[in-house]
Amino acid sequence: MGIVEKFWLDGRVTVVTGASSGLGVAFARAFAEAGSDVVLAARRVDKLQHTAEMLCDTGREPLVIATDIADPAQAQLMVDAAMSRFGRVDVLINNAGVGTARPAIRETPEEFREVIEINLNGSYWAAQACGRVMQPGSAIINISSILGLTTARLPQAAYSASKAAIMGLTRDLAQQ
Repeated sequence: MGIVEKFWLDGRVTVVTGASSGLGVAFARAFAEAGSDVVLAARRVDKLQHTAEMLCDTGREPLVIATDIADPAQAQLMVDAAMSRFGRVDVLINNAGVGTARPAIRETPEEFREVIEINLNGSYWAAQACGRVMQPGSAIINISSILGLTTARLPQAAYSASKAAIMGLTRDLAQQ
């Protein structure tokens, strides 16, 4: 068996949150190219459709589901849809996230809460919902940021706090 075959994901199902842009699109493409069926989740359905179209040449037909990951009920609906269509969830790429670049003295409570709700709480709700149906050998990949460890000299208190918290969340969930 060659090295490429060791990474083949044929018959596996991967859920990618934040699949409407950036890293989420790249993760979705990589997993589809590796043979995984892919569930594309994000709030921006029009962009999700574009991601789905981009995956056509992989031979996979992704499931597109509008999901506001900050809502635990929507996270559960995302998993329910994956189970209904594919019968399993093997990998969760917890990628959905937002950020602000606003000095802390001007950041509103609503702005701060939105970042925490999506980045941290949304990662938890998605992990919880997927974890309930995942079998041994499954994986949850939480996407954090170097800004969870250090500063880029940009005013991003909410983003940095959420990404640092994701690191702690990941350690605890891995132990569980």
